[in-house]
Amino acid sequence: MKFLRDTWLVFQRQMQLLLRNPVWVIVGIIQPMFFLLLFAPLMKQALNVDGTMTDARAYQIFVPGMLVMVALFSAFSGFGIIAELRAGVIERNRVTPVSRVALLLGRSLRDVVQLLFQAVLVTLLAVPFGLRVGVGDALLAFLLVGLMTLLLSSTGYALGLTLRSEDAMAPVLNTVTQPIMLLAGIFLPLTFAPQWLKNVADFNPFKWTTDGVRALFAGNPGDDAVWQALAILTPLTVLALYLSSRVFAKSVR
Repeated sequence: MKFLRDTWLVFQRQMQLLLRNPVWVIVGIIQPMFFLLLFAPLMKQALNVDGTMTDARAYQIFVPGMLVMVALFSAFSGFGIIAELRAGVIERNRVTPVSRVALLLGRSLRDVVQLLFQAVLVTLLAVPFGLRVGVGDALLAFLLVGLMTLLLSSTGYALGLTLRSEDAMAPVLNTVTQPIMLLAGIFLPLTFAPQWLKNVADFNPFKWTTDGVRALFAGNPGDDAVWQALAILTPLTVLALYLSSRVFAKSVR
C-alpha cells in the first residue's frame, strides 16, 4: 500500500507541474496536428496503387502510425530528469521516505497520461476526415501505445540519469530513435518495402506495435498482430521498469 500511495503522490506532483507549464502538452498536440492536416492528405494518393484507396482507409493507416510516433518521443523524457538533477531535485529526493521505484513510476505514468490525452485528441480530429474506429478497438489501441510510452519514458529517465548531460543525450537519442521510427513503418506500411527491409524491421518491437494498432483501427481486434504486439511490449515494459528503477534508486540512494 505504501508503494501505491507513494506512486500516487509523485504522479499528482508531476501532473501539477505539467499543468502549471503546459508548453510541452501544447507542442505535443500541435506537431501531430500538422502531420494530420498537412501530411495525411498525401497518404491517399501515395497508397492509391490500385485505385481503391479511400479517405477512411488512408487515415486508418496513417493515424495509428502517428500515435506510435508520438509515443516514441516519450523517450525524450530524460531531458527533464537532467534538469531536475541540475536543480537539485534528485538530491532532495534522497532524504525523503518515498519509494525509489515510485519516484520513477509516478513520473512515467504522468507521461502516459499526457500521451493518452494526445492520442484521444488526434483520433477525434481525424474523424471529420473519414476515420472510423470502434470504441473498444480504440481503447485497446491506446493500451498498446500506453505500454510503449511507459517503456520508453522509463528508459529515457534511466538514460538521463546515466548520461547527466543534454549534450550527450541528444545525439544518442537522435541516433537511436531515427532508425527505430523508420523501421516501424510509421509513415508508410512496410508491405511496400523490399524483403530485406521487412526482415530487418521484424527485430524492431515497435514495428509490431504499429501493426497491432493498425489492425485495431481497421476493426480487426482478433488479428495476430494485436496479441503479438501485447506479447512483445508487456515483458519489454516490465524489464525496462525494473532496470530503470534500479538506475533511479542508485541515483537517489
